[in-house]
Amino acid sequence: EVQLVESGGGLVQPGGSLRLSCAASGFTFSNYAMSWVRQAPGKGLEWVSTISTLSSVTLYGDPVKGRFTVSRYNAKNTLYLQMNSLNSADTDIYYCAAGCQKIPGDVKCSYWGQGTQVTVSS
Repeated sequence: EVQLVESGGGLVQPGGSLRLSCAASGFTFSNYAMSWVRQAPGKGLEWVSTISTLSSVTLYGDPVKGRFTVSRYNAKNTLYLQMNSLNSADTDIYYCAAGCQKIPGDVKCSYWGQGTQVTVSS
């Protein structure tokens, strides 16, 4: 059974930092590019970041570029997202996902986690 389990979300003040983790099991983690996708209540999915299988390529959406850093540790089947300089616009549910493709207005992925809530508020 494929499982992607996110952790590390929570409440943080503006300007603060959080580190999300995603533990993967049930599939060959090292064979998949991995992504973070977020969604605000009542809004569509927003692609945040993608990392290639061997971490040679990392991509970021414009709203998070320069503030977020994606990484992975294949030996432990784990994906990370370091989030710095957080602001209220980053308040979302953050999903870990495998094998994603961005299409206009949507993100399609082979596997999804259950999500972790990040709230940025004073």
